[in-house]
Amino acid sequence: MISKMTKYSFILLSGQTDDFLSKIQELGVMDITRSRKPVDENSARTLDWIAESRRTVEILEKLDYSNDPNLADIHKAYKNAIVPEDAVSFVKEQTDALETLRGSITAAENELRLRAPWGNFDSSHLKKLALSGYELHYYSVPQKKFDESWEAQYPLQVISSDGKNVWFVVVSSKDEDFVFPIAEIPAPGGSIDEAQEYIDGLYYQMSGIKGRLLRAKDAIPALNEEYGRRMSELDLYLASAASQKAAEDMVTLLVGFAPSSEDGRLSEELDKMDVLYIAEAATEHDNPPIKLRNNRFVKMFEPLTGMYGMPVYSEFDPTPVLAPFFMLFFAMCMGDAGYGIILMLFGLAVHKKWINIGMFKGLGPLISTLGAATFAVGIILGTAFGVNLYEASWVPQGLKNIMLVGELGGYPTQMVLAVGIGVFHICLAMTIKAIGYTRRFGFKANISTWGWLLLIVGGIIIAALSFIGIMSSEITKWAVIAIGVISALGIYVFNTPGRNPLVNIGSGLWDTYNMATGLLGDVLSYIRLYALGLAGGMLGAAFNNLGNMVLGDGGFGWIPFVIIVILGHTINVAMSCLGAFVHPLRLTFVEYFKNSGYEGKGTKYNPLTLTKTE
Repeated sequence: MISKMTKYSFILLSGQTDDFLSKIQELGVMDITRSRKPVDENSARTLDWIAESRRTVEILEKLDYSNDPNLADIHKAYKNAIVPEDAVSFVKEQTDALETLRGSITAAENELRLRAPWGNFDSSHLKKLALSGYELHYYSVPQKKFDESWEAQYPLQVISSDGKNVWFVVVSSKDEDFVFPIAEIPAPGGSIDEAQEYIDGLYYQMSGIKGRLLRAKDAIPALNEEYGRRMSELDLYLASAASQKAAEDMVTLLVGFAPSSEDGRLSEELDKMDVLYIAEAATEHDNPPIKLRNNRFVKMFEPLTGMYGMPVYSEFDPTPVLAPFFMLFFAMCMGDAGYGIILMLFGLAVHKKWINIGMFKGLGPLISTLGAATFAVGIILGTAFGVNLYEASWVPQGLKNIMLVGELGGYPTQMVLAVGIGVFHICLAMTIKAIGYTRRFGFKANISTWGWLLLIVGGIIIAALSFIGIMSSEITKWAVIAIGVISALGIYVFNTPGRNPLVNIGSGLWDTYNMATGLLGDVLSYIRLYALGLAGGMLGAAFNNLGNMVLGDGGFGWIPFVIIVILGHTINVAMSCLGAFVHPLRLTFVEYFKNSGYEGKGTKYNPLTLTKTE
C-alpha cells in the first residue's frame, strides 16, 4: 500500500538555506525539492520567460532542412516570411502546428495505402451510376478464396490483385435484394490521386511552417539580447529586494514530503530550528513522491512494480496483487518441481552471499520464494527434472491424486486452468479499476466502467452458478436479462451523463468493439502459462532420453549420461527462468495493468540523507 505523506512548505531567508538543508539531511526522512524560486509574481514571471527563451533558442539553432525533399518550397516560404516580434510564442505555436501536421500526414498516408488497390477513378461517374438506380459493392478476399464462378453469376469486375489478395466490385440494382457469399467492405473514400493531392497539400503546409521557422532564426540575436537584459533586471530586482525589510521579497520557498508516520519527530526537530514552516496532509494535486509500505512477502516484489512505474498518490498500490499472481505465473511457466529445488538452493546461496553475482544482489529471498512456488506447482503438474511423476511407479498414489492430468471438456486440464486463471486475473483487474476510478473521479464519470464490470463479471458468476446447479434455468434467465439491461444502460446510454444520447451510443459501440477484441486477446495470452511449462517439461524429458540412450546397459556409459543430463538441464533451467520471468511480467504489465487502469506515473520517494542505502 502507499504510505500517507505530509507536505512541508518552508519559508527561509536566503542565507539560511544551505544550513537548513544540512539539518534536513541529518533527519534523513524528507524528500525535498532542491530548486529555489523567488515567491513573488514579478520574479517568477521573469524566470519563466528566461526558461522559455532558452528552449526557443535551442530549437531554432538545431533547425536544419538542407536534406528536406521539399527544400524548394521551404526556401520559398522563407523568402515570404517576416521575422516574428514575439519569437518565443511564435516558435511554440509553429512547432505545435508542425506536430499536428505530422499526425495528419501519417493518417493520410495510411488512407492512401487503403485506396491503392482500387486505383484511380472519377467519383462523378459513381454518382451518375447511383442516380441511374445502381450501386457498387466492394469486396476483398485472399486469392485462394476467390471463386471464379462468381464472375459468371454476378456483374463482377476485378479491380486489382497482388498475388495474395483480390479486390473487386459487384454492381446491383437498388431495387433488388442483393446477397453475396462474402461480407462487403467499406467503399474507398476516393481515388489515389485525390489522396495523394491531399497529402501533397499537407506537405506544402509543412514546408510553409518550416520556412517561417527558418526565418525566425534571424530573431536569435534579439532573443539573446533580451535574455541578457532580463537576467540583469532580475539580478537588480533581487539585489534591491535583499536590501529591504519586506519579508515576502527576501525569502525562498522549499517544499518537502515525508511519511506521515514521522510527523511527531519532524515537528519536534523543526520547532528547534529558526524556520517558518507549514505542515499539511499531502493531496494528489501536490504530486507527492511515493513510498510503498507492504508486508515482508509483498515487499520482495516491489522492484517489479518499480520496473513499470510507481503509482500516483491516489492510485492503489498494485504490488499486493502483483506478488501472488507473478509467483503463480512464474511457477506455472517453470512447471518443474526439480527446478524449483534448484531455485530454492540458489536463492539461499545468494542470500547467504555464498554466491556473489551483482545482478542478483538482494534478490535471494525472492528467488527462493519463486523456487518454493515452482516446487509446489511442479508437483501438482506432475513434473520433476523432466520426469513424468504421474507415470512413475515410485510416486505414492496419494501424491498422484492431487496432480492435474487428463482433459477437461476435450482440452488439456492444465490449459483450461491457465485460461481460467487469466479470466479471474482480468476480472480482478476490472474490479480494481472500477473501484479505483470511482474513488478518484467519482461514480458519475465511471458508469460505463461499472456497466462492463457488471456485464462481464456478473455474467461469469451467473454462468458458473447455473452450471453447478445452484440457480435454476428460470432464475438464470431473469438474472441474465437484468444484468444485460442494466449493463446496456450504463455502457450505451449513461456512459457520459449530460452528453447527447446518440453520441453516447456511438461511444458505447466503439467501446464494445475494443472490449470484445481486446479481452479475447488478453484471455488467450494466458495460454502461454501452459505452453511454457509444457515446453520446459518436454525439453527436460528429451535430455533425459538422450542420456538414457548413451547409458546403455552399463560400463562407462554413465559418464556421457551425467554430462548430457547435467548440461541439458542446466540449459533448460536457464531458458525456463528467462521465459518464466519475462512472460509473467508481460501478463502483469500489459494484460493486468491495462485492464486495471494503472498509470504508474508516480515518483519514487527519495529522501535527502547522509548515506544512501538500497
